[in-house]
Amino acid sequence: MHIKNSIETKLQSLRPQFLEVTNESHMHNVPKGSESHFRVTIVSEEFNGKMLLARHRMVNNILADELTHSIHALVLRTMTMEEWFEENGASNDFPPCLGGSVLR
Repeated sequence: MHIKNSIETKLQSLRPQFLEVTNESHMHNVPKGSESHFRVTIVSEEFNGKMLLARHRMVNNILADELTHSIHALVLRTMTMEEWFEENGASNDFPPCLGGSVLR
């Protein structure tokens, strides 16, 4: 199993409302195809009432094996639904399409 898939699978234990795992290894001095640098954005009610450090510890504990053996760097954005809506608006709707040929 690829490391990205393993991260996504394991973090399902936090019952995320939103989860995005991005392999950023290509942006670093590592061999092509590496899976060593990741960015994770996770929104979960499991984070309610928890400080940022506690949230990161929760994720780090879940990914302990990957952090020990595979992952060199992990950037975390851990948010509650309330924080997610404050940052991204109350709706996840896309803006209306203005047409691909409209020039501005």
